Amino acid sequence: MSQVISQDATLDDIIFKDKNREFGAFVLRKTYPKVMKRSVLLGSALFVGALLLAAFWKQLTAASEDKTEVTAEVMKLDKPAPTKKVELPPPPPPPPPKEIPKVTTTKFLPPEIKHDEEVTKPEPPPEEVKGNTASETVKGETESYEPPVDPDAKGAEPVEPPKPAEDEIFTAVEQQAEFPGGPRAFGSFLQKNLRYPSAAQRANVGGKVYVQFVVNTDGTIQDVQVLKSVGFGCDEEAVRVIKSVPRWTPGKQSGRPVRSRFTQPITFVLSE
Repeated sequence: MSQVISQDATLDDIIFKDKNREFGAFVLRKTYPKVMKRSVLLGSALFVGALLLAAFWKQLTAASEDKTEVTAEVMKLDKPAPTKKVELPPPPPPPPPKEIPKVTTTKFLPPEIKHDEEVTKPEPPPEEVKGNTASETVKGETESYEPPVDPDAKGAEPVEPPKPAEDEIFTAVEQQAEFPGGPRAFGSFLQKNLRYPSAAQRANVGGKVYVQFVVNTDGTIQDVQVLKSVGFGCDEEAVRVIKSVPRWTPGKQSGRPVRSRFTQPITFVLSE
């Protein structure tokens, strides 16, 4: 027969409805809150008691440590015996100084300046002549001899330096070859007659072309060569201008005109 659940029924009443409440699970659930409450109170009381016991024990041990007396025996030390001064024997006397041998010295007096008349030269002792000697003194005749003269040396003409060959080309001469009017005139001649190649203008190329040539004895230009090239028609234009220059003043060696080699840089610069 089912039981009727009242309005004040608990969760346990609902769970154990129509069940045997004499079973142990219902009793445990019913008494669980009381058991938990008792265990919490008992545990708290034991924890607080342990803390109080530890604090009390600490105070007891601290008081016992304060009351401990320390006894120390003081040993009386005897005064040290006075030390006796030990008298050291006097040091031995130093050895006598060694006698320094006397050295005879010669004193040099300053020279006395005398006139030639006051100076008398001692005559040398006579020499002993051994052997046969003549009773008379014979004086010989003195002859004067002139030093020998080299006949080839008289009237010799000064030696002239060797004349340079006409075909020889000099790289360094006593008097350098020169453009008529000087270096400034040569520079103005190049500026007037030099034309910038169109290929170099389009490629925006510039630089220095080093041209080497020979100035003959009559001032004409020969053997025009390019030592350092720029390209784009600048080399050909530099050679053309050098070949078109008028006659130069030739270089001289030993006062004579000679053939000389000359190197001239020609600069190509684009004007902005």
